[in-house]
Amino acid sequence: MESCIFCAIVAGDAPAHRVFENDHTVAFLDIRPISRGHLLVVPREHATDLNSSHPDAAAEVFRVGHTLSRAVRHSDLRADGANLVINDGKAAFQTVFHLHLHVVPRWHSDRLRFAAGFVTRRLREPDRVAEAVRVGLTRLNEEPTA
Repeated sequence: MESCIFCAIVAGDAPAHRVFENDHTVAFLDIRPISRGHLLVVPREHATDLNSSHPDAAAEVFRVGHTLSRAVRHSDLRADGANLVINDGKAAFQTVFHLHLHVVPRWHSDRLRFAAGFVTRRLREPDRVAEAVRVGLTRLNEEPTA
C-alpha cells in the first residue's frame, strides 16, 4: 500500500523499535504510547481494518498480542495486566488505516481509565441488539467466499 506507514515499517523502509516479528506479523513500540511498553501488532499483509482482513490474519495478530501481553508481565516492566485494543474504523478512532492491535501494559497504580463509568452503564434493548447482531452474522455467513 503506497502511503501506509505500517506497510513501510513492515518493509523496513521506516524506522521502528521492533520487538517481535514472524512470517505474518510485526510488533513494535507505539510512537505515541499510552503507557510504557505500549506496542502495536500489525499483519505483514495490508488490510485496512477487520472488515477487509482475512480472519486467519486477524487471529494471528491477536495470538501475537496475547503472547506480548504475557511478555510485558514477565519483563522488567512488571506490568500487572494489559489492554488489547483494536480501533476498527474511523468511527472507532482508528487513525492509521492498516489493521493493528494495541497492547497497552497496565499497572494497579496507573491512572488510565478505559472503563470510566463502567458501574453506572446499563444494557439497553438487549433483545433487539442481540437479534441485530444475529442477523449480521447470518448476512456475513451468506456472503460468497473468494
